[in-house]
Amino acid sequence: MELYLIRHGIAEEKQPEIKKDEERSLTKEGKQKTEKVAHRLKQMGFHFDLIATSPLVRARQTAEILIAEGLSSQLEECTYLAPQGQIYNWVTQWLEPRNYAPDTQLALVGHEPNLSAWAEILVWGQDKASLVLKKAGMIGVKLPEKGSPLGCSQMFWLTPPKYLL
Repeated sequence: MELYLIRHGIAEEKQPEIKKDEERSLTKEGKQKTEKVAHRLKQMGFHFDLIATSPLVRARQTAEILIAEGLSSQLEECTYLAPQGQIYNWVTQWLEPRNYAPDTQLALVGHEPNLSAWAEILVWGQDKASLVLKKAGMIGVKLPEKGSPLGCSQMFWLTPPKYLL
C-alpha cells in the first residue's frame, strides 16, 4: 500500500482572540498554490483510492481541492489526523481494521509536525524530528503487505510544493 501524507496549504495566521485554530481557512495564496500542486499531481498521473482529512477547516479545504482536481472521488474525515492525533491509534483503530488491498493508494491530509513524525515512525520506528513537510508538500511511504507498518515502511517521496508548481 502506498500512503501519501499531504500537509494542508497556507492558512490564515493564528489569532486566538479572533478565531479558533480549528476554524482557520486557507488564504487566497494557499488555495492557489494548493490548486497548482493538485493540478501537477494529476498531470503526473496520481490517483488516490481515498483521501482522508483532518476535520480542521484548512485541511478539509486542501482535501476538497484535491477532490475537485479529480485525484480521488472518495473523501472521508478522520479525527486521527487532527493536530493531536496519534499514529498508533490511527494504525490500530483506523487502518488495520479496513484491511486494504496491497495496491491501495491512500492520501492523508493533515498538519505538522504530525505528518513528518508519522512518516518517521513508519520508516524508522521513532520520531527523529528530522523530516520537514512544507505546506502543500507531500511524503510518500510504502507500507509492508503484512505486519505492522511501524518501523517497517519505506519512504519513496518527499517533495516540497515548489517542485510541483
